[in-house]
Amino acid sequence: MKATLRIGSRPSKLAIVQAGIVRDAIAAALPALEIEIVPIKTSGDKNLSPSLADVGGKGLFIKELEAALAEGRVDIAVHSMKDLPAVLPPEFRIIATPPRENPHDALIAQSGASLTSLPKGARLGTTSPRRKFAALRINPGLEVVPLRGNVDTRLGRALSGEMDAVILAIAGLKRLGKLAEIKYEELDEREFVPAAAQGALAIESLADGKICGSEEIDRAVSSLNHPRTQCETTAERAFLASIHASCVTPVGVKATHIDDGLAMRAILFSADGARDLAEEISQRVAAGDARTALHLGQALGAKMISRGARDLLDGI
Repeated sequence: MKATLRIGSRPSKLAIVQAGIVRDAIAAALPALEIEIVPIKTSGDKNLSPSLADVGGKGLFIKELEAALAEGRVDIAVHSMKDLPAVLPPEFRIIATPPRENPHDALIAQSGASLTSLPKGARLGTTSPRRKFAALRINPGLEVVPLRGNVDTRLGRALSGEMDAVILAIAGLKRLGKLAEIKYEELDEREFVPAAAQGALAIESLADGKICGSEEIDRAVSSLNHPRTQCETTAERAFLASIHASCVTPVGVKATHIDDGLAMRAILFSADGARDLAEEISQRVAAGDARTALHLGQALGAKMISRGARDLLDGI
């Protein structure tokens, strides 16, 4: 096989590890295929402003990768799915969603304290409004400090004592092999609802044509799709789209396969975190039935809107 598959990735250690997971899976299916990971620095990597919202939002982590796809410099791009907008431009597609890693958040404190046992005035590092308001809902005495940077940087600021604690996604810690090195509290998803698609990867390609012009390569990449993960993330992203959530919306949503059904829970905070609205929904959804999952996510969004979510959203 003469073609070389070029995988676009952000240059961070975690992003390269995630691209490597996809590379290895494709190589197992097509051992003769040459595969190259192409690091591409995004605006989000270059601009370290404490607030993503101030410099353009989560789209900063994907626009250069999509430009590379459009210009033919890479054939696929691997993203943390939570960085993708809820609706992609029509020229791109998510060709596969590999199996999801643990979607929960973790609290890491140098002292080993839990979220509830952190003392009044303890400095908690996070730039996520969702994490900030969820943490303050559980422990109102915290001082939340903006914190950006890669996983090692944020983890280091907690373990050095510069921050009393930080909140990070378990998926990233696990993929980087950090969990065995630290004490952490896995935050319960009912009280600390994760971000949509947290823990999931998305393999993105152009919507038109086969990858590298090869049906065999296109089929091999498509085969990495995990039906349960696809359903969960489809429902979660449909919910975000239905309420017109943006990168600054303090919202969490998690869909979970239970037996032959899909159960969803979402929480939305007001702009100042003073109010919140939580809602749940469930329905029978077979693994792989992405269309029904999409409708379930839309139904949860409609349910939230009917209960007054628009009042919270309009203030954001």
